[in-house]
Amino acid sequence: MLGVCEAGQPSSPAVAAKDAGAASVKPEESRMWMTVGERRFTIILADTAAARTFAERLPLTLDMSELNGNEKYADLSKSLPTNASRPGTIHNGDVMLYGSDTLVVFYETFRSPYSYTRLGRVDDPSDLAHMLGRRDVRVVFTND
Repeated sequence: MLGVCEAGQPSSPAVAAKDAGAASVKPEESRMWMTVGERRFTIILADTAAARTFAERLPLTLDMSELNGNEKYADLSKSLPTNASRPGTIHNGDVMLYGSDTLVVFYETFRSPYSYTRLGRVDDPSDLAHMLGRRDVRVVFTND
């Protein structure tokens, strides 16, 4: 709905309030959680079949292995649907699927030629590298 005002005439408070409310509405985001030690991270799920299928299988505890000083990975017991693409740049906090059954959590930003299916992204990855460290680690994924 568009409001029409003469030049210099303020719009009505009701229209302004309605417009402000509409601007603050965001589409509902699906979330899950990842716990490393005592630290819990929120993951915003991607709108993909792989992410939805992964979330349906939670809770899940994985012993994740260190790789290349920038990621943790673990093989899943069952494959997920794939829709791989080459993101070019991987970002700290990206949660991806490599192939159809390898979950990867990235804790550094870097360029990559590899293809992944996006599962989601850690909402606030500021201390993700510190918590994951440069060692193998146990990670718990949950819906609540």
